[in-house]
Amino acid sequence: MNKLGKLLDLLCGLLSGAALFAIMALTFFDVLGRKFLSNSIPGSLELTELLMVVVIFGALPLVSRRGEHVEFDSLDPWLPMWFRRLQAVLVHLLCAAVLLGLGWLMAVTGGQFAQTGETTAQLQILKAPFIYGMGLLCGITGLVHLALVARKPASRLEGEGVAL
Repeated sequence: MNKLGKLLDLLCGLLSGAALFAIMALTFFDVLGRKFLSNSIPGSLELTELLMVVVIFGALPLVSRRGEHVEFDSLDPWLPMWFRRLQAVLVHLLCAAVLLGLGWLMAVTGGQFAQTGETTAQLQILKAPFIYGMGLLCGITGLVHLALVARKPASRLEGEGVAL
């Protein structure tokens, strides 16, 4: 999984990073246009929304693979390792099932959108490719969670990691 994981990191990182950069550039030029030319970029809100979809769903496999979700782990030091292992397996299996199911539903919805030619309101951009992409990335994230079932739960010290 190491080479596959590195490829996943690279591709999803580039996808999310490029979309985030595009949002930044779009916002910058939109503000410049409004400030100096009294005219904003037509459809900039639609483009930002679509690019946000790419950022969020492109980063989802990375966040799951690295275990960087926000989690409540205050009780972990007092729970036996067997219980934490069982909990991790159940959580990963549940996440995999939900994400794979969501990916399938998005693929079906993408097909329906492709048949009807569903587009955005202002710029008439086809929505189907974005829905298909969301479904694919949800499916990949589900597979990541299936692969993580075999991983031992992280052992963190007090105050380490992101916790609420």
